[in-house]
Amino acid sequence: MRSGVIAQKVGMTRVFSDSGEHVPVTVLKIDNCQVVGHRTAEKNGYVALQLGAGSRRVKNVSKAMRGVFAGAKVEPKMKLVEFRVPADSLIPVGCELLADHFVVGQYVDVTGTSIGKGFAGGMKRWNFGGLRASHGVSISHRSIGSTGGRQDPGKTFKNKKMPGHMGHRTVTTLNLKVVRTDPARGLILVQGAVPGADGGWITVRDAVKRPLPKDAPKPGKFLNPGDARPESSGPLPPPAILAKGATAPKTGAGKEGAEKKKAPARPAGGKK
Repeated sequence: MRSGVIAQKVGMTRVFSDSGEHVPVTVLKIDNCQVVGHRTAEKNGYVALQLGAGSRRVKNVSKAMRGVFAGAKVEPKMKLVEFRVPADSLIPVGCELLADHFVVGQYVDVTGTSIGKGFAGGMKRWNFGGLRASHGVSISHRSIGSTGGRQDPGKTFKNKKMPGHMGHRTVTTLNLKVVRTDPARGLILVQGAVPGADGGWITVRDAVKRPLPKDAPKPGKFLNPGDARPESSGPLPPPAILAKGATAPKTGAGKEGAEKKKAPARPAGGKK
């Protein structure tokens, strides 16, 4: 089991496959995701990696955390997350994980905080049907109805679905396919939607219900402190809109086909 990474949700777009099918993808950006510390069985009772991502002003960091970052020789981080790993999958402190930690075609599990909706009623929050829309109901069309019995049991059971705060919960989406990676820019494109708002923090792990590809790097793809970062290969390749072997559509023969037809001139005397 490998470590995951911390990323930020950039937004959604689409890419085109070689056959011309468009694939909706969510763009995730890995911003300076480094190993901050280790958790060992001798000291902590479990084995894990502590990763940090983003940047934070020193004046906004407590003295205790300043000591943690100084001991790891990394800049203060905005987000810290621990990932449980086996003892043989620990990555040295200070190393930076790259986007090609995941390979194209593999499946990942993505965890984020869903968008908060505020206080919501039972129909919106739990998909209740509500009461009748016309006869016999006054002002209570969207109420949830009774919530308990009579003398027996004489109470409302816990975890009853009722109106309340909706959203702003930790949500995990399983089995999202990695469509493309860009290590130079730190971008991961996964197929489908990811929970949370744009700019929110996301954790990406190997899928627990799918086998890990054989070409996935172990214990991960990372840069040691002082190593050169991967160079950018230029802009992302344009989408392959046309299928393989297809020819470009004809736009017309010569200049006549390319030029737009001019609208006929209006007669001088107003509308007729």
